[in-house]
Amino acid sequence: MKMTVDFEECLKDSPRFRAALEEVEGDVAELELKLDKLVKLCIAMIDTGKAFCAANKQFMNGIRDLAQYSSNDAVVETSLTKFSDSLQEMINFHTILFDQTQRSIKAQLQNFVKEDLRKFKDAKKQFEKVSEEKENALVKNAQVQRNKQHEVEEATNILTATRKCFRHIALDYVLQINVLQSKRRSEILKSMLSFMYAHLAFFHQGYDLFSELGPYMKDLGAQLDRLVVDAAKEKREMEQKHSTIQQKDFSSDDSKLEYNVDAANGIVMEGYLFKRASNAFKTWNRRWFSIQNNQLVYQKKFKDSPTVVVEDLRLCTVKHCEDVERRFCFEVVSPTKSCMLQADSEKLRQAWIKAVQTSIATAYREKGDESEKLDKKSSPSTGSLDSGNESKEKLLKGESALQRVQCIPGNSSCCDCGLADPRWASINLGITLCIECSGIHRSLGVHFSKVRSLTLDTWEPELLKLMCELGNDVINRVYEAKLEKMGIKKPQPGQRQEKEAYIRAKYVERKFVDKFSTLSSPSQQEKRTISKSCEEQRLSQVRASVHSVKSNDSGIQQGSDDGRESLPSTVSANSLYEPEGERQESSVFLDSKHLNPGLQLYRASYEKNLPKMAEALAHGADVNWANSDENQATALIQAVLGGSLVTCEFLLQNGANVNQRDIQGRGPLHHATVLGHTGQVCLFLKRGANQHASDEEGKDPLSIAVEAANADIVTLLRLARMNEEMRESEGLYGQPGDETYQDIFRDFSQMASNNPEKLNRFQQDSQKF
Repeated sequence: MKMTVDFEECLKDSPRFRAALEEVEGDVAELELKLDKLVKLCIAMIDTGKAFCAANKQFMNGIRDLAQYSSNDAVVETSLTKFSDSLQEMINFHTILFDQTQRSIKAQLQNFVKEDLRKFKDAKKQFEKVSEEKENALVKNAQVQRNKQHEVEEATNILTATRKCFRHIALDYVLQINVLQSKRRSEILKSMLSFMYAHLAFFHQGYDLFSELGPYMKDLGAQLDRLVVDAAKEKREMEQKHSTIQQKDFSSDDSKLEYNVDAANGIVMEGYLFKRASNAFKTWNRRWFSIQNNQLVYQKKFKDSPTVVVEDLRLCTVKHCEDVERRFCFEVVSPTKSCMLQADSEKLRQAWIKAVQTSIATAYREKGDESEKLDKKSSPSTGSLDSGNESKEKLLKGESALQRVQCIPGNSSCCDCGLADPRWASINLGITLCIECSGIHRSLGVHFSKVRSLTLDTWEPELLKLMCELGNDVINRVYEAKLEKMGIKKPQPGQRQEKEAYIRAKYVERKFVDKFSTLSSPSQQEKRTISKSCEEQRLSQVRASVHSVKSNDSGIQQGSDDGRESLPSTVSANSLYEPEGERQESSVFLDSKHLNPGLQLYRASYEKNLPKMAEALAHGADVNWANSDENQATALIQAVLGGSLVTCEFLLQNGANVNQRDIQGRGPLHHATVLGHTGQVCLFLKRGANQHASDEEGKDPLSIAVEAANADIVTLLRLARMNEEMRESEGLYGQPGDETYQDIFRDFSQMASNNPEKLNRFQQDSQKF
């Protein structure tokens, strides 16, 4: 190794040594300035990068808002959602890059400056101090007179001691210089190499991300080319229509008004009329009138609700009015009131009078044919069969989440409007929705419905299993129990306003829920009838599920962590919902008598009966209701005791407090740890359970798991605690953690949902001893 300052020259304290020191000290001072400048530039770059990420995130949120706004255009919404997800990934990659830059450049070089250069400066101060003392000793020794023997001896002793101290400190100083000069190369190169590797990883991640997005962008580009061609074609057609209409004679507005009794939208005729007010001044106001649904209505603005002038056209007459000062007037007379109207011309007046007369005659005919039309509407059409076959073909070709969820009875069509092949779901309700209904559900708020895409979003195994345990048929039996009794029809696809009113009445106001369905027990004869029909239905579902499993080998394996036999997803919903012999009879029919909703939810959670839990929530049960008769235990704690991971997930999705504790100070995480339910421990940790909480005995979940020697749960708890400490130390609050932590928890979630027997090692090992 080449030494910057020679040790021999140090002992001589020669001019060469002093010159070398002067050169090194100047070089180190300049190095410190350069490193300080580089660290400051790095801090500025990181701050600017974080500001860029924040602005980029706002831009990405703007794209997502635009995607939600474009919910009626599936192509635009899907594309913008995919692009916003990709941009979010790039923001994450940028954040990782800046974090690594902070570690490699800022932290490492700052540490070099603060530690190594500080040691150099301290050694330099000591060296300068001892050098000055040595010079003073030499001068004093030279000045002493030979006849003063005492002073000679004293000066000699001081010089000898000073020289020894100088040599010791000088050699240390030279060693510090040589070590610093050697270390500076490795520190600088190591930090820069780490910085460049961070950039390499960043660009690799971006390349991989957009390589996966590339085929979709290519397809979208081809689709966009077709849209441009279609837009150009539509533009030419509109220009031609514009030219044709422009050539017409518009000297009067008579040609623009026509009436059609068989109009598809139900509006026979519409247009502006002057209406005379019924007040004392008899003022005339111009309003937009229309004849629709055998009624005469008007509105001032398009968004205003129509005001009904004539409730039933069959009960009114129309006639000319010549006894008023204004021209072109006619009067519509009903048994309760009359309405004076004025058209803009005689031709328009005749057209309106004829339209009203024709509508009156049509109303009488439609009343006679009403029963026949109802029969035609209720008969099945061949189109519904064709759409069913198409949906089955799509199930075989679609993604696993879409395929598994749509296999549940009733899930092949929208839960609220019946549109086939729904691609969206409400995860806390367990239903499938079309894109229009999903937008309405979003507007209700997440405390009523949490919407997720079956094709665009990533589905956790326990969440997918929850969807397979419920379904549209099960939920509609609860939320539409009184629909037929009330004589209300479900809205049809495309009726946006009707859908909004219906969905709000169904889920927010819960108007169609039978509040007394669980408060009365059926007779024994009814129980036997229900049990028999359930068995027949279960047999048919098992046959259908076998056929489904044979036709699709790529489906998700349905595991069970609650001790039940694993069945295909096509029968899971109804097998939970319908009674099963005497056990189900006692738990549903007998125990549910006179239960308040909170207690019903509490008991159904232990019985792993998700349909009964959904029914209890529909009846207004508080998901965090505590049973004062049983140590203030909650439904979530009962779900833990029942051993069902899916039941816990259902309660959490519906707002259950994961940290609510019983009278002994034990929350769901405590109970899951005591019982050795690894899958539930993993779920609660992912949902933000507080693992530091202690029960009345002063034990937290980790100490309980250590005492029980449950290696899997100890691993999960320690890993979660370590990840929490790491995020707090690095200031990464609100972030999930590093990739290793996420991968381990993802593996445990997969095992808990699909292969629970792999997590039974603790119970099996304990049974051996």
